[in-house]
Amino acid sequence: MTTAMTATISNASRSYLLQHSSRSTQYCSLSKWWSSCRLAKRLHHHSAVQCQKAHQSTCMVPSPERKPRFFGEDKLLPFSAFLTDSFGRQHNYLRISLTEKCSLRCQYCMPEDGVELTPQKKLLTSEEILRITRLFVKEGVDKVRLTGGEPLVRKDIIDIVEQLGSLDGLRTLAMTTNGVALHRKLAKLREGGLNLLNISLDTLVPAKFEFITRRRGFNQVWKGLEKAIDLGYDPVKINCVVMRGLNEDEICDFVALTKDKPIEVRFIEYMPFDGNKWNDKKMFSCSDMQQTIRDRWPEFAPLEEEEPNATAVVYKVPGFQGTVGFIASMTKPFCGSCNRLRLTADGNLKVCLFGNAEVSLRDIMREGASDEDLLEVIGAAVGRKKKQHAGMFNIAKMKNRPMILIGNQHHVQPYIPGRVHLDLIPNMDYIVTRSKVNRTEVARAVFAPIVPYVQHFITPSQRNTTNIKMVRHLSSATSNADNENSSNLSKADTESGQLSDLLPPDLSTDHSPINLAPDGPSATQGPNHTRTSSSSVPSTTKEASQPNLTHVSETGKAQMVDVGDKPGTSRLAVASGRVLLGQTAFALVRQNRIAKGDVLSVAQIAGIMAAKRTSSLIPLCHNIPISKVDVTLTMEEASHSVLVCAEVRTVGVTGVEMEALTAVSVAALTLYDMCKAVTHDIVITDIQLIIKTGGQRGDFKR
Repeated sequence: MTTAMTATISNASRSYLLQHSSRSTQYCSLSKWWSSCRLAKRLHHHSAVQCQKAHQSTCMVPSPERKPRFFGEDKLLPFSAFLTDSFGRQHNYLRISLTEKCSLRCQYCMPEDGVELTPQKKLLTSEEILRITRLFVKEGVDKVRLTGGEPLVRKDIIDIVEQLGSLDGLRTLAMTTNGVALHRKLAKLREGGLNLLNISLDTLVPAKFEFITRRRGFNQVWKGLEKAIDLGYDPVKINCVVMRGLNEDEICDFVALTKDKPIEVRFIEYMPFDGNKWNDKKMFSCSDMQQTIRDRWPEFAPLEEEEPNATAVVYKVPGFQGTVGFIASMTKPFCGSCNRLRLTADGNLKVCLFGNAEVSLRDIMREGASDEDLLEVIGAAVGRKKKQHAGMFNIAKMKNRPMILIGNQHHVQPYIPGRVHLDLIPNMDYIVTRSKVNRTEVARAVFAPIVPYVQHFITPSQRNTTNIKMVRHLSSATSNADNENSSNLSKADTESGQLSDLLPPDLSTDHSPINLAPDGPSATQGPNHTRTSSSSVPSTTKEASQPNLTHVSETGKAQMVDVGDKPGTSRLAVASGRVLLGQTAFALVRQNRIAKGDVLSVAQIAGIMAAKRTSSLIPLCHNIPISKVDVTLTMEEASHSVLVCAEVRTVGVTGVEMEALTAVSVAALTLYDMCKAVTHDIVITDIQLIIKTGGQRGDFKR
């Protein structure tokens, strides 16, 4: 009943907005037009309140001991219409990213080559964070979670927690942290009002921790965990991302932590984010995790009580003090009960974790917007929230930012067919959208909700100029389905009511035509068509010069490249890799006490032999004369590892990168083979090309 009624109210409000922003309003004054939009929103809010009152008779009122401060006696106060989407979901949970910085470099979170951080002046100040949070809490948000990056690297974190903890109506103030600095700051955070804590920890093996995070710090994290237990956090939640081939063998070890500690281990399915090189082979499903645990504890079972809007399904081993949660965000999405909104470090509101449409609250505030104006924009964004995963069913393939930058704009983006650039007016890039959309979706789902805001903030001089571009460039993806709907929107189209009907007076008179043809430039690019860089929207010439797979024929079949006409040149390739042996095996190798013999010498010979046999191992590699192969193995005490390097030279018509990489790989495998009698906890990592010289494509150096 609530969902249907809310959807009806939302549709009625949207219709009212569309009617009052049609071309007929050109005969009205701008102030009257703006007032009508405000009136529509108030009607929406009033209708939602009536809907809430009608539904109160069927709602359960929380018990007195768990009643939050914004509940009055036995009557539930109406929930904000601004935070209720078209599917009736009430968003009472706000996640705030305080910073992009992090003290770790987790492989599934941050790209290997790092990320470009947003300048400090573009990040939210503590005052702006407090203002936005106070507004959300006033509208019904009762849970706030502080995230990052790593929130504890922010210098004013304790002051922020103290101010947020004093907000009337905020029931839960939580934090997700990597735990490295937790033991030093947790006492003051607890005093400031932090009453829920999640610690991200993906392994209980210190060496593997260093491998996953690319940093040391396991002991500090463990100190923070023990400190949290001592301070009375019950439970302390541990977030563990499970990745096949990396840490699924530690699942039962994590469960064992709950035996005599107030801990809830939360196993999370590995999720796709830009930069983590996601593939389904790494994904270890929650059902597989549960079966792994039942193999050891057959009585392992779910708890009967389940919190509303919970992301995790909670299980327990009978007799254990703690619990185990499973977050099946990939195999069993919980979108239907999603009550979360996200505020990024640079002030973007993100209504879906996997969505790529964002609204900048920072820019709106810094232009002098009132709280009412902020609510208008927030309500429009929430109203466009999709039913599940931003409306994308194949989220593993959709473009999103790295997890470390969830909610922030990419600073350097390759061109992706289907990305949408919306430069509303100069210095007003408030709406950031990269979804694959069609003309109708742009017109009705994007522009209509933000028209009141745009109308409110542009200056009279801007209204009278003709270079305001509501749409700079729109390009659709090259799928067959999109091609069927592809067409060019000329000026005649805009004047016929497709887009101009949604715009206020003086804003609908000039548009850059919209190009819906795949990979095409905009239909007309006059002197006012700006801000479309070659890096994001390549020309046809640039597309044609893009690298392609020479080992794949036009029919998609594998083929060997013909290098007969290429001139012979001097070529060099250097590759490296690392083998993490662990303390015991490392000591035995250094003392030459491994039972199979001289490990380093055998591995060196194996690498040289492998380089010479590369064409027999790699199907499409050419058999070329090699002039030199040099394999070196260096023992490094600090990390208990062996660094393997291979240098290969030739004078020929093709490169020797594969020979160098094969030499490193086989030498590393030989190390593993000769040491596996001591331990199987050996990690081969970071096999990569370091230097390549010679050839038509030029030199490469990492």
